[in-house]
Amino acid sequence: MKTRRSDRLVDMTCYLLERPRTLVSLTQFAELYESAKSSISEDLTILKRTFQERGIGLLETIPGAAGGARFTPYMVKSDAEDFVASLVNEINDETRVLPGGYVYLSDLLGQPWVLQRVGRLISTQYLREPIDAVMTAATKGVPVAQAVAENLNVPFVIVRNDTKVTEGPTMSVNYVTGQSQRLEKMELSRRSLPMGSRVLIVDDFMKAGGTIRGMASLVKEFEGTVVGVAVVAEGRVEHRVIDKYTSLVHVDTNKDNGSINVRPGNYAQEVYIAGNATEARK
Repeated sequence: MKTRRSDRLVDMTCYLLERPRTLVSLTQFAELYESAKSSISEDLTILKRTFQERGIGLLETIPGAAGGARFTPYMVKSDAEDFVASLVNEINDETRVLPGGYVYLSDLLGQPWVLQRVGRLISTQYLREPIDAVMTAATKGVPVAQAVAENLNVPFVIVRNDTKVTEGPTMSVNYVTGQSQRLEKMELSRRSLPMGSRVLIVDDFMKAGGTIRGMASLVKEFEGTVVGVAVVAEGRVEHRVIDKYTSLVHVDTNKDNGSINVRPGNYAQEVYIAGNATEARK
């Protein structure tokens, strides 16, 4: 039965939002809604304009027999600033300060609306980057990795410090922690990550960056490439073992009196480059 345009637009929107960065052919839409390709093209033009006006994402239409439509979610500058400001306000609380200069974030990263925005904001930086997988370390980085992977529409993999028999054969590396300089071990199931993958590393909180450096070493063992590193929050340290990363917020804590000072991280330097490029393509 032929679908009315109003119903078709709603259904097409849901279909595209659920399949980010996936090319959907005009033929597929035409057959699904029993409509002419010309009508589908008009529908996509309406959706493209609406997505841009609402800051939802980029809808590309690719011409030719192998073409179609591809939706890529992103976050515009104003929305990013508002969201990060809300994070700064929530985290700037002395009761969140933990021993060792760490900060409690689990309650925030357990809220779906926060994770949805974290995933969209981090993925905005990689609009045009081919990424095969998102990597994080167990366990607190897992919800962040899932949120980013959902927006990129790629798998996420979890690195562990202990062997699980359910993981099967694993690849492992030894690494030195950033602050305590302890020798630790991390491993990943060989079946989790195809050789030669392009990997985005994410985590919830970073101090010196030893764990992230260890994950980068593990990616190399899989003959892969680290596309980038992104964290929700970074702490203040005298020496950081990685120098290229993106953070949403920067946290200064004082171990002596338990004070805390939170400000936006360096995300604007990276994410807005992608955002500006996107707006230029509009």
